[in-house]
Amino acid sequence: MRNLLLLTFFSITSFLFSQTKIKGQVIDFDTTIPISFATIVHEGKTTTTDWEGRFSITVSDFKKPIVFKYKGYYDKFAYANSKTTFLLIKAVTDINQKKQELYTDNDVNKIIKKVIENRDTNDPDEKLGSYEYKNYEYIQVSANPDSISSKIDTIYKRNIFGKRRIKLDSTNYKFKKIIENQHLYQTEKVNLIQHNQQGDKETVLATRMAGFKQPIYEFLGLKLISYSVYENPFEILETPVQNPISNYGRILYNYTLIDTVKVDGRSAYRIYFQPKKLRSNRLRGLLYIDTKTFAISKAYYRIYGIVNINATYTFDYLKDQNLWFPKKREFKVHKGSNKEDLKILGGTIKFKASLEQNNENNTSDQAYLQIESTPFDIKINKPVQISKPQIKINVPASSLNKPKSYWSEFTKDTIDKRKIKTYTSIDSLSVSERIEDRIFLGRKIINGYFPVSLFDIDLRSIIKYNNFEGFRFGIGAITNDKLAENYSIAFYGAYGLKDDVFKFGITPSYRIDKTSETWVSASYTDDLNEIAQTSFATDSRRFKIYDPRPINISTFYNAKTSSLSIESKILAKTSSYFSIAHNSITPLFDYTYSVNDVSYTKYNLSTAQLSFQWNPFSNYMQTPLGLIEYEKRHPKFSLQFTQTLPGITEKEINFSKIDFKTYYEIPYLSGQKSTVLFQGGIVFGNAPLTHLYSIAPNNINRDAILKRITFAGKNSFETMYYNEFFSDRFLSLQLKHTFNRVNIGYKINPEFSVATRFAWGTIDHPENHIGLPFKSLEKGFIESGVEANKIFKGLGLTTYYRYGPNQLSNFDDNISIKITYFLDLGL
Repeated sequence: MRNLLLLTFFSITSFLFSQTKIKGQVIDFDTTIPISFATIVHEGKTTTTDWEGRFSITVSDFKKPIVFKYKGYYDKFAYANSKTTFLLIKAVTDINQKKQELYTDNDVNKIIKKVIENRDTNDPDEKLGSYEYKNYEYIQVSANPDSISSKIDTIYKRNIFGKRRIKLDSTNYKFKKIIENQHLYQTEKVNLIQHNQQGDKETVLATRMAGFKQPIYEFLGLKLISYSVYENPFEILETPVQNPISNYGRILYNYTLIDTVKVDGRSAYRIYFQPKKLRSNRLRGLLYIDTKTFAISKAYYRIYGIVNINATYTFDYLKDQNLWFPKKREFKVHKGSNKEDLKILGGTIKFKASLEQNNENNTSDQAYLQIESTPFDIKINKPVQISKPQIKINVPASSLNKPKSYWSEFTKDTIDKRKIKTYTSIDSLSVSERIEDRIFLGRKIINGYFPVSLFDIDLRSIIKYNNFEGFRFGIGAITNDKLAENYSIAFYGAYGLKDDVFKFGITPSYRIDKTSETWVSASYTDDLNEIAQTSFATDSRRFKIYDPRPINISTFYNAKTSSLSIESKILAKTSSYFSIAHNSITPLFDYTYSVNDVSYTKYNLSTAQLSFQWNPFSNYMQTPLGLIEYEKRHPKFSLQFTQTLPGITEKEINFSKIDFKTYYEIPYLSGQKSTVLFQGGIVFGNAPLTHLYSIAPNNINRDAILKRITFAGKNSFETMYYNEFFSDRFLSLQLKHTFNRVNIGYKINPEFSVATRFAWGTIDHPENHIGLPFKSLEKGFIESGVEANKIFKGLGLTTYYRYGPNQLSNFDDNISIKITYFLDLGL
């Protein structure tokens, strides 16, 4: 009997020790996206991957396969051995399935339909008349020290003679030491969130950013993810995606009912959703749906792509309101399938190219960005007063200098010892590296100025070139806040070497109101203008190291202009401009305007101009520095009216002009983007050629293709020749799609774009314009091309081809090859 017991014991222990518990993950072979709730079979036993594609299985016979099964993929047979601890299964798409899509079962489809139908009764923004709460938000860029190897690597490099050079790489070791002591970066804020029938508003009560006395205000408005799970479109990394609980979302996503669980003591359906197209990098996630109210009681979201994104929403059930109200929001971004850098606040986080586990543990490959947002002091259906609801975020000066004792209330429960050291360390680094001064300088430069004492030097006035003036040298400046906050004087002077003429301008201004940025200005200029150019007074002034289009322009007119103007942002989401101007105009080319038997070679025009730029989908922030468009959304619209003033203008020259422009930019989570630019204009009455439309041509009239190579413009028609077409009414449409940069090697990383441009226009009485031959655009104009930008050090090439009704008979004349240049200021 004793021998039998011993034999049984040894048999059982032998069997137990022969079993090996293995963890694993299933990913798509091409996209590396985890495959959720797939079937794993081994020795007749079945398990299921979780929603991140992970599984755990006990293996007793290593000769028998671990089989993966999932619709849309080939069955995959994998084998483990006694040393295997983690098994990565790469599933291959079944090419025999022509339409690789999943379809939602009818039962779970009814649940999702109920969620959509009950959105208004479950969304706090819709159900509650008003609410407000304070919110503590903490953002950090960090890494897990345990995930980083501390070894010092040996690197072998070849020199120009072919011999190997040995170098010790201590990057991992140094990075681990830093990250054990502090985070890479952090910032935190306390804000008041208010909601009533007028909308929502955020007021920053306190904020501090490591390394900055004054915060980077644009960062306070950074919306990395939607506040509400009911918002549609749902936003992630400032990119809109279709919400899975929307009517259109039901077309894009497949839903699977996993089980029923308890959340806060209430029953909830646990439903997994993923794109119907399995290999798409769209949103995936788990929704916990209250079985009685069909409200979301918890939610997890994931996106796998160039960066991997994890978002978690938790809620508290408010019994009195029968409502799930936000409790906490967590958001994390870490490495994805890209090799590009992710820049955050001037720092750089580098991501690896694969989800595969490896033993390299390289430095910033382990870095992540994390946000935690926690509401407190919640008040429901109490009177809430919102001032200036069109301004979504208000940052008063009182929020910038809170004492350390204020922040101790939010850090007293933390076990993160690295947090306090981060502020001390980065503050010291910021002072030594003058980071705050560099950001101040960057803000100036991006608007085209360089501060020197009491003046900001105008960088765009220093040197220019065009065919008429040759090299144009000048100097310009504007007084800054060190001299006076509410007064400024802008001035410039320039001299052209080829035309041998001095040009100048002066503009004194007075600020009436700081909040709305309302300025009144007077100006006088004596300068050149391009003929038939369309410009909007409300267009933003952005810095360019050069302006490529005017280089080859020869047809200018001289304008001596006196004007009074007022500009303001007093209207919600609108920049407005009004001016009255008198112009003495002299065309500097062979031109006579003949109308009603009267001929003009020079003329006087007095005009009133009213201009608006309306950004209805953008959001604005009020700061001590002024109004900031912190969330730039599209489309944007510009509208401009110009009217000559009778009795002051030349008798026979009297016209009205209406110009319109809209710009739409569509970003994608993949990093690609599409843009649409639509413009139109119309002139009523008698207008000279200088004030008609030429629609931004950018091709010079030379025989050979290589002789026409110049710089490309931003939105110009590259195959349209200068002075080829003029119109008194026109329409143009430009479509462009930009792909991700391609890493070819040797620091050659082109960014490819494809573009198509259309234009149409007509002109009445072309016989009135004498001296400059041109054609009408009534048959239309089409060009398409490929751009390879940023190939090396910002330089690139574009190639465009002209076709359609205005195609030229000589094939070579329809081709344009241009050089592009993009200056990255790192801001």
